[in-house]
Amino acid sequence: MNGRQRRQAANIMSVSNGRMESSLVHEILSHLGLANKTAAWGTLGTLRPFLSFNVDKDVQRLLEAIAGQGVDQGTIVDVLTNRNGEQRQLIARAFQERTQQDLLKSLQAALSGSLEKIVVALLKPAAQYDAHELRAALKDISSAEDVGVEILSTRSPPQLQECLTIYKHDFQVEIENDVRSETSGLLRDLLLALAKGTRESYSGIKDYNLAEQDAQALQEAGEMGTGETWIMILTQRNTEHLNRVFDQYQRHSGQEIEDGIQKYFHESAQTALLTLASVIRNIPLYFAEKLHQALQGAEPNYQVLMRILISRSETDLLSIRAEFKKKFGKSLYSSLQETMRGDCRSALLALCRAEDI
Repeated sequence: MNGRQRRQAANIMSVSNGRMESSLVHEILSHLGLANKTAAWGTLGTLRPFLSFNVDKDVQRLLEAIAGQGVDQGTIVDVLTNRNGEQRQLIARAFQERTQQDLLKSLQAALSGSLEKIVVALLKPAAQYDAHELRAALKDISSAEDVGVEILSTRSPPQLQECLTIYKHDFQVEIENDVRSETSGLLRDLLLALAKGTRESYSGIKDYNLAEQDAQALQEAGEMGTGETWIMILTQRNTEHLNRVFDQYQRHSGQEIEDGIQKYFHESAQTALLTLASVIRNIPLYFAEKLHQALQGAEPNYQVLMRILISRSETDLLSIRAEFKKKFGKSLYSSLQETMRGDCRSALLALCRAEDI
């Protein structure tokens, strides 16, 4: 970062007594060339380690919330949505040591409905939560092409490896076996390729010749009706390169990559490849669109809202909020506030954290 950029950052950070408007986070980071370098800011998540964390006090608060005259849902939500995943696991272990009871089971007995589901999800380690969501998606073919691709393509290599290790431990089966038994055709091959986690990391070198070759290969493979080339390129090349491939594809074919997918593929294969293309283009925007879709209709899709808000709360939910406001002209927080009802509303709003002005 040069001197001018440092002064620009200092001026921005001085606004509102040094507190940056969260809706501007992505724009600011982009100007400074740090949009994908979260270590520079600590995190782009809404949920960070609670600085005044005291595990014994939290255990006591949860005990009182469960054992008091009526269940104190507000206290339970306040504790669990203001501690990061590591701190929640420390609370669960301390609760077990103090009471000889399992915190998860105790809270399940005290709660019900959507709030119970959110609490269960919050108390699972992130990799275990992903593994169980992945298993449920594979057992429901309509979810495998959507949720399955989402989880396998948006987790970092270490996160994916841990998820698949827990998958094998909890379900006593390799994920590859479940993919082969529950899916077929191009969807099966795509999920198996994603599960290998062999996508190249970005080296910083822009290979425009390879981008043009890949774009032509995708067009030719689509016209020939073969999906193997699409799977190989979309699951192995790094996302920076693939965005250049998408540009070249549009230049050569006169249509966006999504149009090509809709032209050459059908049903579950089409849905899976469209999901993957959206993830490759922009992960925060992908999740923003999924959240917006989940809030439409007579009833919100609580499962989708819960999965995204919990799984992205410590990684990039600030970026997702920024993309949501930019595309839909309304903040995610306001949308949740207006649409959500019931006892899970406060928990989801707490994970979202704040309004974007």
